[in-house]
Amino acid sequence: MLQALPNSGQAKGFNMELTEAMRTTGTCRRYLSDPVPDEVFRKAFDVARFGPQGGNRQPVRWIVVREQARKQALADLYLPMWDAYFAGITGGTVAVGALPKTVQDADFFARHLAEVPAIVVVCAAVDGLHPTDHELGRLSVVGGASIYPTVQNLCLTLRDQGVATAVTTLLCAEEPKVRELLEIPEGYITAAHIAVGYPERPFPKKLTRDPVDQIVALETFTQPMFDATLSPAL
Repeated sequence: MLQALPNSGQAKGFNMELTEAMRTTGTCRRYLSDPVPDEVFRKAFDVARFGPQGGNRQPVRWIVVREQARKQALADLYLPMWDAYFAGITGGTVAVGALPKTVQDADFFARHLAEVPAIVVVCAAVDGLHPTDHELGRLSVVGGASIYPTVQNLCLTLRDQGVATAVTTLLCAEEPKVRELLEIPEGYITAAHIAVGYPERPFPKKLTRDPVDQIVALETFTQPMFDATLSPAL
């Protein structure tokens, strides 16, 4: 179980199991066909709902899509979006086998999305988001603060049960069609789609991320908080 340690000599932190889950909950692109049981989903949603959100308005709703026809319909909407993105990053001339493994796996994922055991569609009530940045003349993102912490809770709790995930927002561009397919009422948006299933390959031992000294500043954006020479090995 993922749980916090009491304050002790080691602590002011989390149980190693939680830390490991956070360090190894990557994006899974290849899944086994085994179904994910209802009790696994129930536990994951039960924990996920405690994610922080503004005013405890709890805007997030979930739709678990298992039926093959609906998964195929979502995959059919996803693939053209992926193909356009894929062409943009490759120029449409690079052979798939010559691309980095992460891109190859993403292409495989797009072309086999309907085979994933379940696709969880993340919905959110518009009147529960209360974005404060929509008049700044740039992309509004603040509303996501009441959505995506809960999504990450779901991914971590599934990881705790040996279940892998892949969060994608590409399909949100097809929201009107997804809304009709899944009978999503007015007043709700789609915020993400999550592939869920048991991984075909072992979970990663660690993920590759920028070191702390490159991403944390002190007082001003350009002043590093930590000495690069003191950064632990990744």
